[in-house]
Amino acid sequence: MYLNCHSYYSLRYGTFSEVALLELAVANNINALALTDINNTSACMNFIQQAKKYDIHPVVGVDFRNGTSQQFVALAENNTGFQNINRYLSSFLTSKTAIPSTPTPLENVFIVYPFEKVLELHLTSFAENEFIGISIAEINKLRFSYLKKYEDKIVIQQQVTIRSKNDFNAHRLLRAIDNNTLLSKLPTTEECLETERMHTATALEDSFKEFPFILDNTKALLKKCRVHFGYDTARTNQNLNVYRGSFEEDCTLLLQLCADKLHKRYPAPSLKVHARLKKELKVIVELKFVSFFLINYDIICYAKKNNFFHVGRGSGANSIVAYILGITDVDPVELDLYFERFINPFRASPPDFDIDFSWKDRATMTQYIFDRFDHVALLATYNTFKYRAVIRELGKVFGLPKEEIDKLSRGAREPKVDGIANLVLKYGKLIEGFPNYVSVHSAGVLILNKPIHYYSATSMPPKGFPTVQFDMYIADDVGVFKFDILGQRGLAKIKDALQIIKENHPGAPEIDITAIEAFKKDKNINMLLKNGGAIGAYYVESPAMRGLMQKLQTQDYLGLVAASSIIRPGVSGSGMKEEYIKRHRFPEKRKEAHPILLQIMPETYGVMVYQEDVMKVANQFADLSLGEADVLRRGMSGKYRSIEEFKAVEAKFISNCRKKGHADPLIFEVWNQIKSFAGYAFAKGHSASYAVESYQSLFLKCYYPIEFMTAVLNNGGGFYTAAHYIHEAKMCGATIALPCINTSDHANIVRGKTIYLGFGYLKNLEHLLIQRFLTERQLHGCFLSMEDFIARIAVSIEQLTVLIRIDAFRFTNKPKTTLLWEATFKLNARTSKEVQTQEKLFRTPHQNFEIPKLHTHWLEDVYDEMELLGFTIHDYFSLVTDQFHPHIKAKQMAEFADKKVVLYGQLVATRFNKTSQGKLMRLTTFIDADGNYFDAVHFTDVVQQYPINGMGIYGCYGKITNRFGFCSMNVLKSKKMSIYGDPRH
Repeated sequence: MYLNCHSYYSLRYGTFSEVALLELAVANNINALALTDINNTSACMNFIQQAKKYDIHPVVGVDFRNGTSQQFVALAENNTGFQNINRYLSSFLTSKTAIPSTPTPLENVFIVYPFEKVLELHLTSFAENEFIGISIAEINKLRFSYLKKYEDKIVIQQQVTIRSKNDFNAHRLLRAIDNNTLLSKLPTTEECLETERMHTATALEDSFKEFPFILDNTKALLKKCRVHFGYDTARTNQNLNVYRGSFEEDCTLLLQLCADKLHKRYPAPSLKVHARLKKELKVIVELKFVSFFLINYDIICYAKKNNFFHVGRGSGANSIVAYILGITDVDPVELDLYFERFINPFRASPPDFDIDFSWKDRATMTQYIFDRFDHVALLATYNTFKYRAVIRELGKVFGLPKEEIDKLSRGAREPKVDGIANLVLKYGKLIEGFPNYVSVHSAGVLILNKPIHYYSATSMPPKGFPTVQFDMYIADDVGVFKFDILGQRGLAKIKDALQIIKENHPGAPEIDITAIEAFKKDKNINMLLKNGGAIGAYYVESPAMRGLMQKLQTQDYLGLVAASSIIRPGVSGSGMKEEYIKRHRFPEKRKEAHPILLQIMPETYGVMVYQEDVMKVANQFADLSLGEADVLRRGMSGKYRSIEEFKAVEAKFISNCRKKGHADPLIFEVWNQIKSFAGYAFAKGHSASYAVESYQSLFLKCYYPIEFMTAVLNNGGGFYTAAHYIHEAKMCGATIALPCINTSDHANIVRGKTIYLGFGYLKNLEHLLIQRFLTERQLHGCFLSMEDFIARIAVSIEQLTVLIRIDAFRFTNKPKTTLLWEATFKLNARTSKEVQTQEKLFRTPHQNFEIPKLHTHWLEDVYDEMELLGFTIHDYFSLVTDQFHPHIKAKQMAEFADKKVVLYGQLVATRFNKTSQGKLMRLTTFIDADGNYFDAVHFTDVVQQYPINGMGIYGCYGKITNRFGFCSMNVLKSKKMSIYGDPRH
């Protein structure tokens, strides 16, 4: 009976979810209603799916508006109508043009014009699919209107936006946030009416009893509308399900590809390999996931053809078919990867492939997918109102002073909170979690069986690709499965390093970066892992990871695979990380594992490390089916939205364990371990994929460290700052040179063992100027002097000063002060506005000036570098003015375990963490005067009393702890050391 209902996907307007709307309908004895969000179809598919649970006939459409001005409501008669509505809406979302008062003809679509709009436009004729909508409040107007005669065209349009006064207040606050205005200044035209509520079926019929034909028209209209997506009984895969002409052709192609490529991966395939391949292919064909593999194979083939590096990961890395096709580079037989984690007969969704490309190549790969396939779009994601952001927004809306907003957003509770602050907190909790605005999913690409508009309207965000309006949760629920196409810097570092090596070692043999098996066995590479020398290498360079690998004494591929997952919060948070390290380092400790768990997970000593372990334990320890175990895993990962089903599986886990005779303490110990994973553990294949890329980076770091560190710098670094990667390059034997007019490029370059810093670091230098002088140098040769540079390049005094101060003209052998004076005279101090862009026909000879000899100090260079580059290439310890007290160095820490000592270090990285009691602590990493690392922990009292204030040299006094051979300091006191100031100031 309701043709115009809003959910909170009417962004910053609606006040409850599409499921809450269905619950509201049940409470009011309504058996049919339409979801018509404002310029949005995000919730439509989920609304249709959920409606069957409430025994409600769902109708979907769109409330077309310009701002809050309603133009008309479009209702889909069927799937074609829904597609036409989505296409029509998308044209306005993409072009960002106003919606007209009347739409173009839309097939299989019913149009309902609001009563007031019809009067305003003075419409007198209506097409077969057009209707006049009237609310309860407008009945009196109808009695005296010329529209009364259109008996077959009038329907009920009682809008539903709110449920209560509380909702109306929340709605007004959302409107004020959207309009960026004080609540007191919000125009009433921006609000819905307080009457936009749902009435019971009886009350609605009673309101229109004078006009029974309106009730009949409305019921008839709703009855005509039926949109169906094929998931009445179960999810139907909506993805492109045929890669070639038919399913049979796809099966033939997949089998042929596996047969052709098997021997490349397995020169002498064992019976185990053949059995595994046969088993996988059988399941892939039975579950009709063939096209999914072929599409991923197509994407990978294009990448390889263009020499784009990739990493295939996710649960797809558990597949031997994916390994043989080259989608992944992880051998599931070698690692004994759990196939059922990847696909099992109970799983409705296709396998999860995350394919990483270089951040430089990702856009090209995405464009290829859009060009290659027909029905492609990016997946959306909804940024929701987070608590702190809501409090800030509502504080502004209520006009609270900034200080009070800051206190409230931090969670500070004053003894007496006034009425307005109470309202901010009250409505903050109500609005928290609402969708705020739609964005683009970081990786999700949809390749569907039908046109994109069959499922959703699309917009065109800055990425330049059509993007649907629903997110991954709705997509997954209704059988729309994404392809994850990601960009990362690690692959770009590898690719760029190979190019730099080729340029710096022209005669060297070609490097086969895919020779992973050789890398895994290389002792020198493995020593980098064991000794924490992996700075710059993808995924293994963070202080936590380096520390963990030193504790584990990781020196092989399998050890790195385990470390990649152990570092995740799920394993760490459960306390099992420490237990794993103990059992790994001291074999006698493995006896402490429960025999059943040790039998299930012998490789990880009875400790759950991977996502597969959750499934193994659920299956073998609690007798859950693989389907139920997968529900459990997905529930832990936050990818499963059915809380009821998850709770049912939890109850069955406990019940089954009791039936098997497990004692309650053991049952709940295991269950709490499973719960602590909370989706943070990796699939083993995922960890293995990361480990392959790490080994490629480690090979380059081991044998071509200077070239590799240059590639790291050129790709924006990683965990650490550019200054620290420059330090690491020095430790690898590089000489660091400041940008040079005749040698440097925009990016960093290597000449022998010297890294010339790029002009790109100079934030004050205009990009166009860099382009001009690099092009000029390439075309007409090096610059002979600063005078030659000025003659050939149109440059302002301000820009030339930057180049002089960074010593880019040092080849002239003139002091910077002399060059600055000469530049001022030669350019006549002209400003950037007066720069000539046209080259002079004849060069004017420069005058020579007698410049007095000026005294300079080396510290001036340091401060010039800090200002212009953001760091200095000088030794930071040489800047310290405070006295160094007797102290030890990082390499001596093991000798002073459990003793209190002083260490001096340059801050490398710092971050906050929480103790097990929820208190604040700080973790820091320093390098000492020799360039060696040491890690430090600052507990709560020290964090407050001895803060870390930015980069610099710190004196740290504390106790040395030794955990499994890895030493760190428990800081008791710390002090930032004073340094020399700029002598010019």
